Amino acid sequence: MNRLKGIRGINPQLFSLWIAMASIVMFFGAFTSAYIVKQAAGNWLEFSIPIHFYLSTMAILFSSLTLSKANNFFKVGNEAAYKLMLIATLILGIGFVVLQYFGWMHLFGHGVDFRLNVSGSFFYLITGAHTTHVIGGITALIVAIIHASTLPFKATEKRINRLKLTTHYWHFVDALWIYLLLFLLIIK
Repeated sequence: MNRLKGIRGINPQLFSLWIAMASIVMFFGAFTSAYIVKQAAGNWLEFSIPIHFYLSTMAILFSSLTLSKANNFFKVGNEAAYKLMLIATLILGIGFVVLQYFGWMHLFGHGVDFRLNVSGSFFYLITGAHTTHVIGGITALIVAIIHASTLPFKATEKRINRLKLTTHYWHFVDALWIYLLLFLLIIK
């Protein structure tokens, strides 16, 4: 029997990741629901979303593309391209976080802070919580790069599984960001 498969043929690590991602969806569902309820109460400050958040969206979308390419290169045995795409994904992920920070600083510089109005607080809370999850993904990418740089290039079952887990999580935080950005745009 495959070491990474559970009793019913389900990878327990992947199953656990999907359970964790479901709880993260519920977490952000609670935030977005509270946002809607609080906005309906009135006294809501309207502000434009800075361009930094759109640029960060491009960064995270491209990072999902580069991670998919890294997976493909790993599967076909192209070690150099695999490592390059992992590093590109990491750089784009860090770029996402940096652009989010610049977006927050832009908002803060234009008077949108935590104390002025609850709308600003919700914006910082939702985008900050998501960025924290992206930082978790960046940590997984760093581990993947360390493995790619220090371990012999060999497609072992354990290594394929780790890359699969990292990829699933990274695509998840990408899709989650798209949902959150669309929510913040539409709910205005």
